[in-house]
Amino acid sequence: MKTPTSPSMGIQVYGIANCDSVKKARTWLTDHGLAYAFHDFKKEGVSEASINQWIHIVGWETLLNRKGTTWRKLEPSTQATVKDVDSAKALMMLHPSLIKRPVVEWPTHGTAPDVSVSFHAQNWSEQRL
Repeated sequence: MKTPTSPSMGIQVYGIANCDSVKKARTWLTDHGLAYAFHDFKKEGVSEASINQWIHIVGWETLLNRKGTTWRKLEPSTQATVKDVDSAKALMMLHPSLIKRPVVEWPTHGTAPDVSVSFHAQNWSEQRL
């Protein structure tokens, strides 16, 4: 399993290949001439270090996808256990599909990448180009 991207590694996209939001994000990056590496949760899993870093940067509430199919398929009693960072992280480690997609690590000049969650073409155009 890969660990979080270092700033010198370029753009890293995390998600699931057949996810519509991930497809749109990858198309947007390609259309704008931005090279990136793709990490597929289904095939490669997701490391605890990555989840920890994303939570630190964007918060667990942003990272946890409570609107998707995976969340809706969980038992209500399991959903109810998510009350804080530790319980959310444990569930995301168990079910990586609960991570809102795509997660994109954008290189920076600092020690940690900038992280965005979800795809919004207008925001990306304003902030990344």
